[in-house]
Amino acid sequence: MFFNAFIIALREIRRNLTRAFLTVLGVVIGVAAVITMVTLGRGATEVVKSQISKMGSNLIILRPGQGWGPQSAPRFSIKDVEAVRIQSIGVENTAPIINLNSLATFQENARSTALQGTSEAYFKITNWKIKEGRFFDDTDVKKGATVCVIGETVRKELFGNISPLGEKIRLKGGAITVIGVTVSKGQGGWGDDLDDTIIMPYTTLQRRFSGKNSSQDINQILVSGANGFSSANIIADITSLMRERRNLESNEDNNFSITDTRQIAEAVSSSTAVMTSLLGAVAGVSLLVGGIGIMNIMLVSVTERTREIGIRLAIGARAREVLLQFLVEAVTLSCVGGISGILLAYTLCASLAKVVGAPLYSTQRSI
Repeated sequence: MFFNAFIIALREIRRNLTRAFLTVLGVVIGVAAVITMVTLGRGATEVVKSQISKMGSNLIILRPGQGWGPQSAPRFSIKDVEAVRIQSIGVENTAPIINLNSLATFQENARSTALQGTSEAYFKITNWKIKEGRFFDDTDVKKGATVCVIGETVRKELFGNISPLGEKIRLKGGAITVIGVTVSKGQGGWGDDLDDTIIMPYTTLQRRFSGKNSSQDINQILVSGANGFSSANIIADITSLMRERRNLESNEDNNFSITDTRQIAEAVSSSTAVMTSLLGAVAGVSLLVGGIGIMNIMLVSVTERTREIGIRLAIGARAREVLLQFLVEAVTLSCVGGISGILLAYTLCASLAKVVGAPLYSTQRSI
């Protein structure tokens, strides 16, 4: 009975191809829209998580003042960095960061880039990998050696196809020798190019390039938490320590900020998930409209085929068999539209994923 009903349904669909196509079009668009929105939304979430994770795992950032703009609050000193590492519970490593911008030149090539002065622990905290050469070590930091590690963008712009190892880059304040090139990281969580940087010992930057004599010239302190310790507890302990070191009274607000990159990733992921759900719900409306379209067409079909229904009932067909016939036709139209929508969604996802730079997730996972 079901097989015969299916054959008859296919015959009726073939007889009215144009009407069948317009009927399933709403379902095709609805299915494709829902799958595409959800898939790209999840892909975008993974891109954001990946970009933030490039900054380092279990990473906590201390900055003077509140927010990310220019601040009037006093900066940190190297003693603050050591105090956080030694006195705070759950802290595995700390690294000072001194940021400057400078014009870097090699032969006839020049590029304005970021200078970062830090310690050897920075590479471990931020999960940097070496591509060529080596990282500077504690001995280089203590001596204030004029050595640096450069990112892939700086290597391409200044050296091209030439090996940069052992070459000198001229900066405002002197020349510095390249001892290593990092593996490319691409964009970070704030859209900045992580590879457009020259990293050197902070002592070198202080003595030769910053031009500041103050001991409080640390822009940031990077902290990596040890496994098994809650980041919330680590932040609370660091906050208490820094308030004490900066002589803040109980009624005074913090003149520093602490950012947990893991919390940022979770917040961004949550926001992206909400937007994905919203877009999926909006796309689902078109799927609902497509289903109503099939219902309307089947109603019209029943009206048009009253003579056929009467003849079938006259020769002995039961009412439930006639009802089954129309239900099979409706299900067939829905299945054709659904399968076509899935194929269209896969094509759209494969194309748009390359455009937006998001990973392509399988249709089954996206649903």
